[in-house]
Amino acid sequence: MTEEAHNALQEENQLIAQRREKLEALKASGNAYPSDFRREHYAADLQAEYGDKTKEELAELQIPVCVAGRIMLNRGAFMVMQDMTGRIQLYVNRKALDKDTLGQLKKWDMGDWVGARGTLQKSGKGDLYVDMSEPRMLNKTLRPLPEKHKGLADQEAKYRQRYVDLIVNEKTRDAFQIRARMIEFIRAYFSERRFMEVETPMLQVIPGGATARPFITHHNAMDIDMYLRIAPELYLKRLVVGGLERVFEINRNFRNEGVSTRHNPEFTMLEFYQAFADYRDLMDLTEDMLRGMARSVLGSTTLSYQGEEYDLGQPFERLSMEDAVLKYNADLTLDELTDSARLRAAAQRKGVSVKAPWGDGKVLTELFEHTVEEQLQGPVFITRYPAEVSPLARRCDDDPSVTDRFEFFLGGREVANGFSELNDPLDQAERFKAQVAEKEAGDDEAMFYDEDFVTALEYGLPPTAGEGIGIDRLVMFFTDAPTIKDVILFPHMKPRSQI
Repeated sequence: MTEEAHNALQEENQLIAQRREKLEALKASGNAYPSDFRREHYAADLQAEYGDKTKEELAELQIPVCVAGRIMLNRGAFMVMQDMTGRIQLYVNRKALDKDTLGQLKKWDMGDWVGARGTLQKSGKGDLYVDMSEPRMLNKTLRPLPEKHKGLADQEAKYRQRYVDLIVNEKTRDAFQIRARMIEFIRAYFSERRFMEVETPMLQVIPGGATARPFITHHNAMDIDMYLRIAPELYLKRLVVGGLERVFEINRNFRNEGVSTRHNPEFTMLEFYQAFADYRDLMDLTEDMLRGMARSVLGSTTLSYQGEEYDLGQPFERLSMEDAVLKYNADLTLDELTDSARLRAAAQRKGVSVKAPWGDGKVLTELFEHTVEEQLQGPVFITRYPAEVSPLARRCDDDPSVTDRFEFFLGGREVANGFSELNDPLDQAERFKAQVAEKEAGDDEAMFYDEDFVTALEYGLPPTAGEGIGIDRLVMFFTDAPTIKDVILFPHMKPRSQI
């Protein structure tokens, strides 16, 4: 530990000791943790309703208010209190308050939870304040908040102690309020279109619906290994088989893979399925939903993200994977992409480590991911994914080697994946078998064979399209967050003891 860190720790310990003394004094004089106080007014509501009143008007009206929140600043006679909606000042009127009350106020520190009854007034500087007649200590905090100007500067500390981050950083609070409004918009959008919100199992005997490595756990009562779901897809399609023709789920998924600025092992997705629709319908829906969401949540269809602007108000570009590879690799030709040997040579030349078992579709996909994805600023839909890498998608009628599938890209990253669903049980069984062969060959992310899902398809899945949208990545764009950890309240972190 550096000398500076040691001194800071000593100072913090001294402050904690002082607060403990104040807490003991509060306990000696009564209940230090009361639960009988009821807030009646919020800071933002008072600011909105009375912010335009003059000092003289408020002095004449003598409006009684009852507020509660956390002390964020102490300016002597004035304290700044923060509640879930915003801030308002509290005034310590030494001429009106009795000696005992003033003595209690001396035990108030920054970070304490307090309540106050009084009248609403306005200062000479134009700030609203509550002239306190009945101040109450509601919770004496033992740890001091970070210094006002330094804030919670340590990025790792922001993630480990999100509760402190939320207290002191308005930008953090705003980001999660935007996230909440986005999810609220999604629910309303689908409800208006006759979709039914459902819940599917998070513990599964067979992990399916995506190609990813699962987390494994053990169910003691059943004495079986189970998996945290990597996607809800196969269960949602079972519901469509059962006659719930439009379903959606805002779900938590778990994938035992890498951690990065764009990946968290536990993440949130919107997944939805619509009978009697195809992938083109879902591209239209996605474009309409994202445009409406931006207008509703941000008041504009333009997203500003990390110095770049993305216009969701204009029609989204649509490109096949093959066309995208040609567009962003000027030195490649269509002949190279359609000839197996030349395709492999081109991929290797571009830095792709081609593996012997890969078919042409897998090679093309790897070439696309290696050379194109990060250049897709978008908004853009990439379509016609090879069947080899799309085990659950319907084959295209004009070319069975590719599927009726799309991925949506924004800012060089995938945000959504959708397709016309494969509803041929025989074809699905064969594709599962191919996935099993890949798993046996060493691919940890390949799918299991799900016999019950094939049985469900044998009862008849109507023509259906489905899609998954990564909520976390979408929130990153709406909040200008550089890393996914900034939009997840409690991102996964290694224990300090293991660092």
